[in-house]
Amino acid sequence: MQRVKDIQEYFSNALRYEKFTTDKTGVKTIELINACFEADENHIIRKPNEDYIKREIEWYESQSLWVQDIPGETPSIWKSVASNLGIINSNYGYLAYSMDNWSQYSHVLKELNDNPDSRRANMIYTRPAIWHDYKVDGMSDFICTNNVQYFIRDDYLITSVYMRSNDAVFGYNNDLAWQTHVRDKLLNDLDKHYGAGPIYWNVGSLHVYERHFKFIDQEVPTVYDMASHDMIHVGTERTEDVGIFEDEIRND
Repeated sequence: MQRVKDIQEYFSNALRYEKFTTDKTGVKTIELINACFEADENHIIRKPNEDYIKREIEWYESQSLWVQDIPGETPSIWKSVASNLGIINSNYGYLAYSMDNWSQYSHVLKELNDNPDSRRANMIYTRPAIWHDYKVDGMSDFICTNNVQYFIRDDYLITSVYMRSNDAVFGYNNDLAWQTHVRDKLLNDLDKHYGAGPIYWNVGSLHVYERHFKFIDQEVPTVYDMASHDMIHVGTERTEDVGIFEDEIRND
């Protein structure tokens, strides 16, 4: 199983060998397809913004779909992806807790209490209707987290996060903070005491935007020299709709 250090090495070497993809806007990215690793560090490239993370989790817990309800100043990224009225899809608290999204948290909690060996404890964030919902009323918010699956094994709660898309510089930090928050909430709410097991991170596209390449040089420790032929899944043209935003709180 890879760890965050391995992902750092990948991005560092991809930058060194200029193994870039290009989205339809012409922006270069470094992209790792099908990234799978243990989230054993709270950041890959830049340290988390703890103040923002606290505000975002507070907003998630409120389950509000209105971006103006984010405590403090609403980041421009949320304004950019919101509808003309200021509504979004990706309030993760709403997706985890709300009856309108079929009470995902409650079902997982009950499943784990009823059957600790279960493979059904699957908290589903996105929905088939997202193909329509992401663009309603000027919105551009295609939910990034697909689902999160929980396992109780050897008296530890293990978390497996599955994402379609994740920005490695800022998005990973905020998403991991939320998933850790939910994991800890489950540990507190379960009928039996369990230890905090690992969080595994699985992403269809884990990426760094060109405007953030400088952070790889500044923040990532010096790593081993990887031969260019070992750089897998980079260097191909991409047409995925990747947004460009002034703030780097979330990704497309």
